[in-house]
Amino acid sequence: MQPRLKQKILDVCERKIAQKGGDVGLSFYAFFANKNDDPELLMEAATWWIMTHKFDHFEKAEKIKRIVESM
Repeated sequence: MQPRLKQKILDVCERKIAQKGGDVGLSFYAFFANKNDDPELLMEAATWWIMTHKFDHFEKAEKIKRIVESM
């Protein structure tokens, strides 16, 4: 995983947890704006989320943060 994707995931998870609490769920789309301005990074995130970990569409932000921090 590229360091900038890892940092983006951690930043979004921390922000969502701070805003909505520890039970908040998110999808990999949460790491990107509504326009496709970085398709390579989007595909890396999608591959990591769907193919590597076989996550559901929504997962708990705390779970994702824990996994990314351990990488």
